[in-house]
Amino acid sequence: MIPAATTPVARSISAYAVARILREGVTLDQALAGALAAANPAVAPTVRSLCYGAVRGYYRHEAILSRLLSQPVGSLDYLVRAVLSVALFELEDARSPQYAVVDAAVASAKSTDAARASGLVNAVLRRYLRERAAIDIQIASNPVTRHAAPIWLADRLRADWPVRWTQLLAASDTQAPMWLRVNSRRSSTADYLLRLQAAGIGARAAERVPFALVLDQPCDVQALPGFGQGDVSVQDLAAQCVAFPLALQSGHRVLDACAAPGGKTALMAEREPGLARLVAVDLDPKRLERVRENLRRGDLGAELLCADASDPAGWSGDARFDRILLDAPCSALGVIRRHPDIRLRKAPAVIDKLPQLQMRLLRALWPLLEPGGRLVYATCTLTRSENHDLLAAFIAGTADAAVIPAENWAGWPGFGQADAIGRQVLPGEAGADGFYYAALERQ
Repeated sequence: MIPAATTPVARSISAYAVARILREGVTLDQALAGALAAANPAVAPTVRSLCYGAVRGYYRHEAILSRLLSQPVGSLDYLVRAVLSVALFELEDARSPQYAVVDAAVASAKSTDAARASGLVNAVLRRYLRERAAIDIQIASNPVTRHAAPIWLADRLRADWPVRWTQLLAASDTQAPMWLRVNSRRSSTADYLLRLQAAGIGARAAERVPFALVLDQPCDVQALPGFGQGDVSVQDLAAQCVAFPLALQSGHRVLDACAAPGGKTALMAEREPGLARLVAVDLDPKRLERVRENLRRGDLGAELLCADASDPAGWSGDARFDRILLDAPCSALGVIRRHPDIRLRKAPAVIDKLPQLQMRLLRALWPLLEPGGRLVYATCTLTRSENHDLLAAFIAGTADAAVIPAENWAGWPGFGQADAIGRQVLPGEAGADGFYYAALERQ
């Protein structure tokens, strides 16, 4: 059960945070940071739980509300809509008595700018409790509503993954595990597991990905031994797999394009201390500062450039690289379970424009690659238009580009669905997020 002492304030803070996502299009992380900035730290865990639950179940809640309201769900004030999703998540979570949740939701509405709608909140939630059995059966009968997906997302996954689309919806409707990357310069996996054990934190090592650990339960990063000193970082298993197609060697000159927030930059610096050069480029100065912070925490070195990776004429000079990592901006549909607000903030029209940017980046960066060098293309999404189809078009128009098949990526753990170019790791596979990797060699 949610701690009683923190619940009233936490519910109100959570409703305001969710409403910001709906009204302003900010990310869930941004909404939480703003909501908790002046709040008592004691309410933070409860607020996070309520916000994530409300956002993760948003479209399932929309389907429920459409059966309870006499007006269109979309006509509700954003804050009223947020109060209702927070309450419906609590009812789904089933750790608080049902009528207590309803009473608390009404009290929460009265304590916010949604006070005038407290009667509506009361009536809708109490009707739901009366009709819940029949409504829940209807919701569960449709995989789209059962797994809280917007129609556009379900249609897109069904088109690209006709056999697996319901599996992908289900995987996106779960809580992501917390994966760690042990700094290979500082510790072995076995030694760090002992440190976690001594701190009372349960974890296990990945069987096929060196230096990857998954926690039994997520925890605050400050509770991790040596986190502040860079002994360990938080990074999903699939993201750590970038090391395999890159195949870094001492003396390599490496470019990390679109580098923020810097997890892969840090991984490369950790895994190959003998790199001749490591350059990290990102267009956003605030996000580039996060790269700097990640490197500083691990006492790692790289050259940071605030620049447009799609227009290297202004920053690359005569530099050439043996390895280029293009972790391309994408629709991020493979990490929805970790960032459920993606379903609320993304739109099909925006996603459809992404391949143009991705192709522009590929074409701009390719001339910076030395003959015999390798460009690794990576996304955290599942759409063929941003992955296989995009790369197929690039290869068809680039005479000196050749595919390096995954069978030739030394140590590749066997994850993912193979296509003619790369590997698509699906959400939930081996506990990982959804990622796509492909490696191209310049001949």
